[in-house]
Amino acid sequence: MAEAEESRGAFECAQQWTPDIVLLDLSLPPPGGIETTQRIKREVPSTAIIALAMNEDEDQLFDAIKAGAAAFILKDINPDDLVTIIRRVNNGEYLINDKVFARPSVASRVLKEFRELAVYGQEAAPIFAPLSPREVEILDNIAKGMTNKQVAYALSISEQTVKNHMSSILRKLSVNDRTQAVVYAMKQGWIRIPED
Repeated sequence: MAEAEESRGAFECAQQWTPDIVLLDLSLPPPGGIETTQRIKREVPSTAIIALAMNEDEDQLFDAIKAGAAAFILKDINPDDLVTIIRRVNNGEYLINDKVFARPSVASRVLKEFRELAVYGQEAAPIFAPLSPREVEILDNIAKGMTNKQVAYALSISEQTVKNHMSSILRKLSVNDRTQAVVYAMKQGWIRIPED
């Protein structure tokens, strides 16, 4: 376990220790929590980030989603609830969805960005798809809102195998998180946009 008081220290700890989970305060001094989240997800894609915020600011929530946070929680969370969230994120769940669907304005912003990226991507047909058929199948299930555990069950593979495939997908596509991987795959036409 490691601890840091500023952005650079948080990033260096993540690089050095490659933790499964990082609890990241979004109010870190510049460059700040959002940029640090992006940087950690880019350099240590296997690390899941739980973003800690002072309040439920919609812009900050949206930025946390785009940066690749796996969960968005308030700092005054009950310790038992925090432990539960850490365990769920460690099992591959993407807990930011609860917040997104509870806030229609954020949900519509996310969906709009997905659709715009997917529409723009239709103009450029890929020369090759760097993902294996299995990796595309996994991304397609994730686009439907499935957790790693649900994908594993649906495809009759282990949850660890799903996690290994996700690490490979993130590395191949040079993206920070599963949301960006899904957007990229939709943009390339490898998977379809989920229906409302």
